[in-house]
Amino acid sequence: MTGTAKDILIVTGLSGAGKSTVLKTLEDLGWETVDNIPLRLLDRLLDSPLPAGAAGGEHPLAIGIGARTRDFDPERIIQRISALRDRHGHDVGMLFLDCAGGELERRYSETRRRHPLALDRPAGDGIARERELLMPLRDWANRLIDTTSMTANELAQQVRATFDGTDAQAPVLSVMSFGFARGLPRNADLVFDMRFLRNPHWDPVLRPGTGLDPDVAAYVAADPAYDPALTQIEALLALLVPRYRAEGKAYVTVAIGCTGGRHRSVHVAERIGARLRAEGFSPTITHRDLGAAPQDSLEGSPASK
Repeated sequence: MTGTAKDILIVTGLSGAGKSTVLKTLEDLGWETVDNIPLRLLDRLLDSPLPAGAAGGEHPLAIGIGARTRDFDPERIIQRISALRDRHGHDVGMLFLDCAGGELERRYSETRRRHPLALDRPAGDGIARERELLMPLRDWANRLIDTTSMTANELAQQVRATFDGTDAQAPVLSVMSFGFARGLPRNADLVFDMRFLRNPHWDPVLRPGTGLDPDVAAYVAADPAYDPALTQIEALLALLVPRYRAEGKAYVTVAIGCTGGRHRSVHVAERIGARLRAEGFSPTITHRDLGAAPQDSLEGSPASK
């Protein structure tokens, strides 16, 4: 990598505006991604060998930085980026993620997380302080996305449309888990209902977990209908997605549903996403209702497990 011009994207913006979603989506597109690396280690990162299995030096690099990054200083960051561009020939851009303060407060309230700059104060105080701190980067950035009215899936789709340079003909492919109790997702092209599988919600040990947990996944996968159903669904998608591409469809969203959107649909979405990647596609996987609280009244009767 040393001495070779490289495409570099600095991803920054307000906490809660979607930086993690952007970096995960770029990683799905084949970018090398690093989050919150101290600025003084940037040269060492660029000079280090490529990861195992990486071919050549063509992988673009996305670097996430923010107010939580060690030795964070907006003016020094701008100077450092200018040096990378002017002295080393790297093509460096900056994407700034903005969001309205009221929406950020709602997101922090919904997730019950504390704002990193307001650990002992209302989230609004930290948001205002961070906005002022990041203003030089916002002014300097050559790309800006306002995520105020975006879902994580919509943000991922926009990132794919902007930064996927591999094949402009390929549709933007998304796999989303959701809970029927909270309504069908908008813009879903294909919906698969996982409520025929046994429900981990009715196991007291598994209920607090999610479909990302190995014990929950194993419970779902042990259902006798699981393998034959998933095998046919995956075969259907492998057939349909190329046909959508041939027809010029820009976006394909596959929605996987269960009752609450926390167990069965989450695991199945992860499995289907992995299978599609193995088939050469690059889906974005999101879990719409993963953070929702378990509730017996949403799940129906335990007899249906």
